[in-house]
Order: sequence, then structure tokens, then C-alpha cells
Amino acid sequence: MHFHQWKRREFITLLGSAAAAWPLAARAQQADRMRRIGVLMATTADDPHGTARTTAFVQGLQQLGWTDGRNARIDIRWATTDAAFRRHAAELVALAPEVILANSSQSVTALLQATRAVPIVFVGIADPVGAGFVDSLARPGGNATGFLLFEYGLSGKWLELLKQIAPQTTRVAVIRDPAIAAGPGQFGAIQAVAPMLGLEVSPINVRHAGEIERGITDFARSPNDGLIVTASILARVHRELIIMLAARHRLPTVYSDHIFVTGGGLISYGPDRVDQYRQAASYVDRILKGEKPANLPVQAPTKYALVVNLKTAKALGLEVPPTLLARADEVIE
Repeated sequence: MHFHQWKRREFITLLGSAAAAWPLAARAQQADRMRRIGVLMATTADDPHGTARTTAFVQGLQQLGWTDGRNARIDIRWATTDAAFRRHAAELVALAPEVILANSSQSVTALLQATRAVPIVFVGIADPVGAGFVDSLARPGGNATGFLLFEYGLSGKWLELLKQIAPQTTRVAVIRDPAIAAGPGQFGAIQAVAPMLGLEVSPINVRHAGEIERGITDFARSPNDGLIVTASILARVHRELIIMLAARHRLPTVYSDHIFVTGGGLISYGPDRVDQYRQAASYVDRILKGEKPANLPVQAPTKYALVVNLKTAKALGLEVPPTLLARADEVIE
């Protein structure tokens, strides 16, 4: 009996001294071992904005010591339909990555259906708690964490911007996707601010092109109408149609993302989305080094950008207030 106890104690002491030497060996091995990272993007492979975002992510990883092809293998999949999200999510999980980056509600939903084990870092999700991706922002609790698109309060600012750039506006249509938690969430925040600004708001759903075209055409009847386009994948997919309809019906329009304004839209205010991908790299790095998504709090964006298209303002006969121009991060002439 005593002999067994002694042996066991001796063995534990041996383990202790081996453990002291272990971190160095582990670090050396970690440097040599290829770490697999998956990426599921909600856009097409030839979308320049999608490519800019994945590039920022890969550069962020590089700055943290993870180089694609040397000590990391990054597998990227692109999807825009539910079937493609499900297929690619299953493919990525089958590659047994140590962490997957996801950039939309659709990608996160598909990945969580495919795995509850592989850590997921999401970017640009408006309501991860409402969507059921995490238990709470402070303690996500499952295998997913990441970065909020913005807090809903931001949506109220779009209405204020519209009133600043087009003071005569009295009625505002809000384009939103009713199928995602963020659709009603953003609309609710806009509705809450409307009475104080003396504005009447109504929703237009964004499910398909026909619905958008009908919705905007039926709405745009008076010269005091304006439009807000809330953040959703569908709004991005139909962005050319929305910008064209806003111009045709002479509607001053506020967007959540600068890509609408570089594409001819009037004004946008929202988070710097490329910056979120650099930040996501830091969470991926922490997970590769052993931290758990359940313990990494969901973070709100820190950088926001205001973009104004003066050419579009001129076409709509709008005078952009100098105070607004002074605040703009980018002005398109």
C-alpha cells in the first residue's frame, strides 16, 4: 500500500518537472503544425468588397504570426443562397478546422447547424442574442462569439441624418429584411425616434426584387418622401436596384454601408466593416492559442464612417449642410 502511494507521488513529481519543459516543446510544435482556419463569406467570390474584407482578415492574422501556407491553412467558401450556406458549412466542418470566421446571420446559422464543437468567430451580426447565437454579449456560453454590426440605437441616427440633409422630409419608408432578427430590431429603433423628428415611418420588405420595386413605387408619391435602407444581406444583393429606384423617384436615401454611396447612393453612416475583419483576426488568434469562444465577450464596433455623395445630392437638388460635410469621413464629388 505504502509502496503504491510512494510510486504515485514519485510519478506526479516527474509529471511536474516534465510539464515545466513542456511549454517550449509545445510552442515549437505549434509553429510547425499547420492550423486550419475556415471562412464562410455571404457574398460572391468576385465581389470586391468581400475580397477587401477577407484580405483584411488574412493581413490581421499575418500580423499576429499566422501565415497562410506556412503555419496556417485558410479555406474560404462563398455563398449567397440558403442551400449554398448549408453545403459550404458542412464542407468546412468536414475539413476539421480549429476555428471558422463567418460574416452573416445566414453563415452563422448554417455553421451552428453543422457543428456545436468547432469555434466560430462572427463579424457584422446585428443581434446575436436575439438570433440565439450566444447566451449574452458578456458571456456567449457556446461555440460562437465575435463582433456586433452595431447597436440598434445607431438606426435612429439614420433618421436624424435624413432630416439634416433633406429637412423638408415628412414621410420615410424603411427597407428591412423581416426574416432576420435585425430587420424588426433596426425598424423599431427608427420608429422610436420618428415622433421627435416629426416623421412618419413605414416598412418595405426586401425579400425579392419585385417586392422592393413595388414597395418603393407605391410609397414614392409626394415630394417630401425619404428612404432608409437598413443593414441586411438582401439589401446588399439588391443594392443596384435600390440605388436606381431612389434616383428615379428622387428620394433622399440614407444607407447603413458606404458601398451604397460609392455606387451612387446619397449618404451612409455605419461601422467600418473592414476594420472588424482585422479585429476578428485577434479572436481567431486567441482561440488558436487555447481560449474558448464561450469566454470571449461579443464586442461592439469602435470605428464608424460617414460618407456623402455630392454628385447625388446635386442631382436631388439638395444643399448639404457644411456642418455635415465637415463631419464626413469621405466625400464623393
